[in-house]
Amino acid sequence: MSVRSLDLLDLPLIARYRNDVLILDSVRALTRGQPLGAAGLLSYVNPARHLYAAVSSNGDRVSMLGGIIHANGETFAKLLYLAPSSNLDHDGIPGLIENLAAEAGTWGAFHVLAEVEETSDIFAPLRQSGFSVYAWQRMWDVSNLTGTGSGSHWTRVKSVHVPMIQSLYSQIVPPLLHPVEPQPRKANGWIFDEGAKCYVGVSSGMVGIMLTPLIHPEATDVSAKLAALITNLPNRGGRPIYLCVRSYQAWLEPVLADLGAKAAGRQAVMVKHLTRLVKEDQVVKIARPAGVTVQPSRINAKK
Repeated sequence: MSVRSLDLLDLPLIARYRNDVLILDSVRALTRGQPLGAAGLLSYVNPARHLYAAVSSNGDRVSMLGGIIHANGETFAKLLYLAPSSNLDHDGIPGLIENLAAEAGTWGAFHVLAEVEETSDIFAPLRQSGFSVYAWQRMWDVSNLTGTGSGSHWTRVKSVHVPMIQSLYSQIVPPLLHPVEPQPRKANGWIFDEGAKCYVGVSSGMVGIMLTPLIHPEATDVSAKLAALITNLPNRGGRPIYLCVRSYQAWLEPVLADLGAKAAGRQAVMVKHLTRLVKEDQVVKIARPAGVTVQPSRINAKK
């Protein structure tokens, strides 16, 4: 079984597997569409992203293909897809995943992430390939939510808000997840102007809008605030709106259920570590009072 990068001669293969794909990056799929569709293939010409696809083959017969993506400046890459989804027990999957992960390493990524339904057949092969679960998530369809309040208290994030958002992140996201899930660094999304306890990041594409909240448990009237933001979200253009809830904010799920949002199945968010950050050892000098000398220790060995 050999693995090679995807080339133009594989375009018929892409067409064959277009409707038989296991998606491993839910946010991208819900905002930008099917990864083997026309819009997904256009991403390969975007210089702002590293995008790589590979195929696993046995002689002249291609058995599996997969893709991985990395944004410049990010510490992680994300598995995009594996295809065909009807062949997830194939013995060529581990080698294909290793090839994709190796490419992510050349981009400077420290981790590879994958999002998978907890009942999926790919769960065990990912574990065998070095992936482990670090969080759970659920996508909520909030497209039909209606609110009675105004969204005027929500302010577009500006650079001056970034330190406040990073502080909120540190209070909500468990420290063990910080290396895998870095804090927000760009002015993107919306912040509620009352105590900086509510922030919602926004990722949008041609087919949908994804909201990623960081909301402190001490925040009040959360359901009204979320409904107001979603109802008054500008430039929606008829696109569906989704909200991603990670396991460390699971208390938001009853709030969304009461609002009438529709929940998708629970997903495991998995990580494969490509490298380990090691700080260089430093010699520590211990200060001592002037005029004081230190005598070396002597050990007398008894015969």
